[in-house]
Amino acid sequence: MREYVAAIDQGTTGTRCILFDLDGVPAASSYREHRQIYPRAGWVEHDPAEILDRVREVAAEALRAAGPARILAVGITNQRETVVAWDAETGRPAANAIVWQDARTAADCAEAIAQGWSGEVRARTGLPISTYFSATKMRWLLDNSPEVGTLAASGRLRLGTVDAWLIWNLTGGVRGGAHVTDPTNASRTLLCRLADQAWDETLLDLFGVPAEALPEIRPSIAREPYGRTVADGPFGEGVPVAGDLGDQQAALAGQGCFAPGEAKNTYGTGSFLLELVGESPMPSSYGLLSTAACAAAGERAFALEGPVAITGAAVQWLRDGLGLIATAAETESIARSVPDAGGVYFVPAFGGLFAPHWDMTARGAIVGLTHRVTRAHLVRATLEAICFQCREVADAMAADSGRPFESLKVDGGATANDLLMQMQADVLGVAVVRPAVRETTALGAAYAAGLAVGAFDSTDQLRRLCRPDRTFEPQWTFDQRESAFHGWRRAVDRARGWIE
Repeated sequence: MREYVAAIDQGTTGTRCILFDLDGVPAASSYREHRQIYPRAGWVEHDPAEILDRVREVAAEALRAAGPARILAVGITNQRETVVAWDAETGRPAANAIVWQDARTAADCAEAIAQGWSGEVRARTGLPISTYFSATKMRWLLDNSPEVGTLAASGRLRLGTVDAWLIWNLTGGVRGGAHVTDPTNASRTLLCRLADQAWDETLLDLFGVPAEALPEIRPSIAREPYGRTVADGPFGEGVPVAGDLGDQQAALAGQGCFAPGEAKNTYGTGSFLLELVGESPMPSSYGLLSTAACAAAGERAFALEGPVAITGAAVQWLRDGLGLIATAAETESIARSVPDAGGVYFVPAFGGLFAPHWDMTARGAIVGLTHRVTRAHLVRATLEAICFQCREVADAMAADSGRPFESLKVDGGATANDLLMQMQADVLGVAVVRPAVRETTALGAAYAAGLAVGAFDSTDQLRRLCRPDRTFEPQWTFDQRESAFHGWRRAVDRARGWIE
């Protein structure tokens, strides 16, 4: 009977289950989407019960596709910051989940900033006060959902990010499921002291979140499993649930980045560039986030993170907003039809700029237009914008850590675009390495769970299992690279501060 490690990858738009063999190769998988709920402008919700149903469905489908198999362990990776509230006695969600993209708590964040909490919160958590993170979402549910408030008063409330909801259910739910999370998820809540990875009483008081409702913070690599699956669950009885990672930290592990200075960039709707920095958190002076990374019990690991709000979403805008392309895939051939962007720069700051600027007053701009500019130039400028934004974050990381990248590992759907990857190497001036296994987020969760149960020996073994598909070496000269980036910075200056 074949042996696999299972990964549940619960993302913003859907859920995937992949079974990996002990060489880190996908053997079977299944994927299903779930609904996006928009009650009001700026509000984004998910139905936790629907997400749980999708998890059960994709796990069962992947197991059927694999045939007779022994599952050694289950690892979880998830959309970070999204908040779920549920009843510990009935197992029912008390409200829809509030998604990381949701901006309903902007006024609460502004109030905390006005009260002078910004420096204290960043010093304790490594994060700015923002609607992006979980704490104000939890407070909103406590204040605005009668059922959540009633459960809190009775001691039956359970709060957590999506990983906590899934682990609790997979390990028994109302029959004694484990209410746990890991440091990579806890560190995205604004409630966790980053240095020692514990809930912070000062921050719990600031945001008004009851400590007794929160999960226990356990290692990402759980040598002592969080719990075991139950007989009526999709994996059958007794499989250890032993790995838990937020999606971007999972991709870092899935790329084999376990040594300080190793970095990856994930290209999705936005982009997330993470660099492992070592066993102590590194405060950023250049607009980056400090966050926890994958580690086992008794160990600590930390990363710098640079989130970019709009990358793949800019390509979607070309398709859905302007009708310039029919599919994202055709951007490569269209962009290749011209030698450059014709002096055009596109800054896709549709809702502001994230790292390293954190300028919510910025708005999108296209500059350098002339009568010679065509659709192809605009498409190429859009791909270049993805690369330039990554360069800004990479430069900020080099300034914080004191070491430039030697190479950059990449993953996400956009990495299938060879031209984009070559542009990224040219703009950065370092090699860009695309992996053979593209589902690195799920792979990272499988690695964590496999390490926990001894299916994998060490991180050195995992690094050897990370096989490259292709390496893109930079072709631009230094002068070409810096001239192009100088133009980008000028374009960004024109986009910033647009909203008065």
